[in-house]
Amino acid sequence: MTRMSLKVDGLRELDRALSELPKATQGNVLKRTLLRGAEPVEAAAKSKVKKFTGALERDIETSTKLTRRQAAAARRAGKSQAEVHIGVVDPAGVQTEFGNAHQAADPWFRPAWDESQGEALNEIAGGLGEEIEKARGRLARKAARLAAKNGG
Repeated sequence: MTRMSLKVDGLRELDRALSELPKATQGNVLKRTLLRGAEPVEAAAKSKVKKFTGALERDIETSTKLTRRQAAAARRAGKSQAEVHIGVVDPAGVQTEFGNAHQAADPWFRPAWDESQGEALNEIAGGLGEEIEKARGRLARKAARLAAKNGG
């Protein structure tokens, strides 16, 4: 499995705002933002995969859950606050993408990523600020409820 990492510069203010939130809230905000940002990549991948039977298209998904092997690799790589994976569940998708001794490579995910990464990164950068503000609002409402409950 190929692993891609990206570094995005220029989000320092959002990082500061995010760090003001509780740790659990930070992770949830990041997870929601990354899932929303993954949507254009998933859609592009589904449009690019060859429609032999439709099975590969149905098996492309975005998830925060890791397989046992991915979890072990993530532990070795170090902790991050949130990870989202876009890929195909069916091992045939990997064979189609990279090829093997009996089948030539027919890439579909990498071209989908190349085509949609700008849109995904823009969605993440724009959506992160929105999610932080929503989380702040939820925390303020919760604090007001607790204050009302304890005060009255």
